[in-house]
Amino acid sequence: MRTVRAGEANRYFSSILRQVAQGEEVLVTARGKAVAKIVPVAKISQDREAARNVLLARLGGQSVSGNRAWKRSELYD
Repeated sequence: MRTVRAGEANRYFSSILRQVAQGEEVLVTARGKAVAKIVPVAKISQDREAARNVLLARLGGQSVSGNRAWKRSELYD
C-alpha cells in the first residue's frame, strides 16, 4: 500500500486514481496521521461480501430466542 500526504494527494489526484483503478491501495495522511484510504471498488465489494457471509454463518448457528406469538401482518398495524 502506498502512503501519500494530503497535499501530494491533492496535486496528483488524477494519477492516484489511475493507480487505484489498476488495483493499488493508497493511504492518505495529514500531519502524520492516516485520514483516508483510497481502494478499488472491487475490493470494497469483496470485503462486504465476506462480512455478509461471516454474519450469516454466525446467525445460522444461533438458536431462535424470544416469543414468536405474533403474526407478520401485526407488524404493520
